[in-house]
Amino acid sequence: MTAEAKRDEGDGRHGQRSVPTAAAPSIDARARQILEDAWRTDGPGGFCVPHATTYPWQWLWDSCFHAVVWCHLGDERAVVELETALSAQDADGFVPHLRYVHEPRPHQDFWGRPDTSSITQPPMYGHALAELERAGMPVSDEVLDRATRGMWFLLRDRKRSPGGLVELCHPWESGCDDSPRWDDAVTGGWSKDAWFDRKGALVGSIERSGTGAPIHNPDFAIGSAGFSALVAWNARELAGVTGDRELSSASDELAERIDRQWDGSQLTWVDDGATASGSGRIRTLDSLLPSLLEPRPEALAQLADPGAFGAPCGPRGVHAAEPTYEPGTYWRGSAWPQLSYLLWLAAARAGLDNIASAIGSALVAGATRSGFSEHWEPETGAPLGAAPQSWATLAAVVAET
Repeated sequence: MTAEAKRDEGDGRHGQRSVPTAAAPSIDARARQILEDAWRTDGPGGFCVPHATTYPWQWLWDSCFHAVVWCHLGDERAVVELETALSAQDADGFVPHLRYVHEPRPHQDFWGRPDTSSITQPPMYGHALAELERAGMPVSDEVLDRATRGMWFLLRDRKRSPGGLVELCHPWESGCDDSPRWDDAVTGGWSKDAWFDRKGALVGSIERSGTGAPIHNPDFAIGSAGFSALVAWNARELAGVTGDRELSSASDELAERIDRQWDGSQLTWVDDGATASGSGRIRTLDSLLPSLLEPRPEALAQLADPGAFGAPCGPRGVHAAEPTYEPGTYWRGSAWPQLSYLLWLAAARAGLDNIASAIGSALVAGATRSGFSEHWEPETGAPLGAAPQSWATLAAVVAET
């Protein structure tokens, strides 16, 4: 089961662009073809499957990234994809990370529900909706309401760590499935087989609300700095669209809690909770996502440093000096387009043009060399995972001027 509100200044979208225009037309054409091939109309509206055979259903944060690319391409399917992604929302605001849209539905017994999963993923719909608004693509009040309720579920209903970060209920919720940040959750240390079994068992230990929404997992009580940052930042982005001052205030409060996790000696934000003194300190790419909230130049500079995260097709998913760095292994060091996009955005909005340019160039190089694969080897761009994978089309957004 792998697979698994401040408005920005400047040009009204991302600030100064970082990659030459010459790359944009061919990348746009390739991105459009990948999304067209992945488009499905099963269920309400339509959406892109991440990959036709490996990932044939709808994933939450994938669809939000697809919406960003559709928006960049000027295609109204950006709105449709977001509407569809939020259509499986529960009454309490919980948004499942996976929606099954056709028979067979092979994991009903695993999740305990037939049509969706019973965990969530980073709420990237806040950023996606902000991008649509900046591009002049209106969405319905219903979609904005669904997104707002999804944010409040995470901000109010989900258990917090001792330091006030939003807890994960499962590593899949982070999107960073096999990250070394979770290694302490595996007895005897991480291995592919041991972690596969452990991930399955962790679904069974999730504590749920009366409606079945995931609230807490005593066996995975981790306040992830990266996940919490995406919650706070997406809430900020959404509040910029809706003008919701209460949501903006909640975002700022969480951002303040996250910033307390900064470790200047390691140049990273440390997770809170069960892994805070161990694997929660490993320098991974997602641990720099708080840069979206309060950018620290010294943290972002690592993304262009060949001795840290910087690589020709990177950024690397794990710092090069970490013993756990394995550039060809799933979430153990390979380059991921969605994280590269987010940190490119952080650097661009902070006005760190040289760093943004390095990240953007590496993302474009990795996507094109790998055939727009799911992830890739950061040194060479050798493809890893499914190919083509639709979220790799984020390279087209980065290549825009």
